[in-house]
Amino acid sequence: MEHYYWFALRSVPYVGNVLFCRLIERFGTPEAALKATPEALMSVRGISRNLAEAISRHDYREYADRESARVAACGCKIVDCTSTGYPRLLREIADRPPYLYVQGNLNDVDPAIAVVGSRRASSYGLLNTGRLAAELAAQGIAIVSGMARGVDAAAHRGALQQGGQTIGVLGCGVDVVYPQENRRLFAEMKEKAVLISEFPMGALPLPENFPRRNRIISGLSRGVLVVEAAEGSGSLITAQYALEQGRDVFAIPGNINCHGSRGTNRLIKQGAKLVESVADILEELPQAVPKKLNAAPAPAGLAPEEAAILSLLAREPLHIDDVIASSALTVSEVSAILLRLELKGAISQLPGKLFARG
Repeated sequence: MEHYYWFALRSVPYVGNVLFCRLIERFGTPEAALKATPEALMSVRGISRNLAEAISRHDYREYADRESARVAACGCKIVDCTSTGYPRLLREIADRPPYLYVQGNLNDVDPAIAVVGSRRASSYGLLNTGRLAAELAAQGIAIVSGMARGVDAAAHRGALQQGGQTIGVLGCGVDVVYPQENRRLFAEMKEKAVLISEFPMGALPLPENFPRRNRIISGLSRGVLVVEAAEGSGSLITAQYALEQGRDVFAIPGNINCHGSRGTNRLIKQGAKLVESVADILEELPQAVPKKLNAAPAPAGLAPEEAAILSLLAREPLHIDDVIASSALTVSEVSAILLRLELKGAISQLPGKLFARG
């Protein structure tokens, strides 16, 4: 019941994030604000007499009781804006959430980089997302994204594979798994990383929630990396929030003939920093201490034909047919070699029978 009155004040109609935080600044606690006289409430900028009287009369008990019970049953934590555990960078944005629902351990997340992009990303986009997220995580940079399919999921997985910190910001309640195809990722994030939301328990992933969520993704981060984005995509909304919040915007250039690259290429035209390697991001983070990144070493004990196939995949992902054509081996031989390399962790298989190193 520690945050009972936080839930109570949240339930008051027309008290949004900005007014909520002003009430905390004026009265110290939500309980004090709810018990204040209308005259005292009217001393807060933005509160009219009608709203002041509505706050004083509001019956919050049913909502606050229900939300408290659901939080306790879920086992999640509440981190409010008066807590030392509230993310410092997020505290700086104008419409910060008064409190966050948290699954996992929300540790110090600075420096962090947000990685966002298309839900229908290409193999090129997914490969680069995973690689850059892993390399940033290896430098101690937290990866922030939105737990959606495509680029978001690849960013979280890249950080997790590296053993790094990653934060999933949800457009629904922390007890709601969305999309369902990411349920294994959700379980891993709860165990090894952190999921956060400003939405109440059980909140559904409504379309209007995601633009609101995006300001938190950028607000937690020093910069936003856009991997692939069509014109008008939600990733561009996140980039716009980043600019408004004084964050850096990075973008990976894409194929000029690809619809999914138009948004990222336009960002670069408008001044976003073009990213070819993790060094392009690290040099904009003076608080990070860049380490020398070396290419991943090949596993020891490779047979000659395995080493030859691995060298083919060193520069770019290849379709299995291209591997067969370049290697002069039979289909069954190449399939067996690719399977062995994948089991050894030397390569990974991407959608569409593409294979990439690492």
